[in-house]
Amino acid sequence: MKKIIYIIVMILLIGILLISSYLIFKNNQEDKEQEEIYDEIVQIAQDNQEDEEKQEENIDMQSLYKINNDIIGWLKIEDTQINYPVMQTKDRPNYYLRKDFYKNYSVWGTPYLAENCDIKNSENLIIYGHHIKNNKMFGELENYKQKDYYEKHKKIKFYTFEEKAEYEIISVFKTVVYSSKGFRYYDYYNLKDEKEFNTFINKCKELSFYDTKQEIKIGDKFLTLSTCEYSQTNGRLVVVARKIS
Repeated sequence: MKKIIYIIVMILLIGILLISSYLIFKNNQEDKEQEEIYDEIVQIAQDNQEDEEKQEENIDMQSLYKINNDIIGWLKIEDTQINYPVMQTKDRPNYYLRKDFYKNYSVWGTPYLAENCDIKNSENLIIYGHHIKNNKMFGELENYKQKDYYEKHKKIKFYTFEEKAEYEIISVFKTVVYSSKGFRYYDYYNLKDEKEFNTFINKCKELSFYDTKQEIKIGDKFLTLSTCEYSQTNGRLVVVARKIS
């Protein structure tokens, strides 16, 4: 009897090992495929520039638009892996949560602008992206919990069809969603009202991991990057930057 139980247990353990190995292999393959897709997108975005230096500073939005007209911008942080297209589908909220640039299913998804934001008129542009391991997608934002990292990566570039804008980070904080205890930062996309503006800025500063000593004034415009944060249930890591050019 003991021998039979031993054999059954061994079969179960081997089965679990095989399934685990398959899942790890599958995940690694998916990650590799996604990396190749976004490497290809970067190549398309920069391919028409003959000068290598200009390739880094210019994004061919028109070529990308011909492939997928949901694109509204390009997000880049120097010396990081954040170098991605930004999409928006106002009539299909969160569509790119699990879609790649070619609209195929993707665990990585693609960074996208909140449906309530207007790329031309909103004072605060809120961009969502998945927290993927190995600093992929918005996984890189986890490093901003450390002030030393922030000091070396203060600037965010956001290219649109209208302009090449640069933002400087003013606050990095974590909060929770789906809870009355959390800060509903995603509601602050229009900051024309002075009271609403001050509420948003004061809360960002209050929650921030460290003081960035950035001066803010009424009329400033912002870029907010949001991703998952795993130290708490339904946690979010948020990086807020002020437009400087």
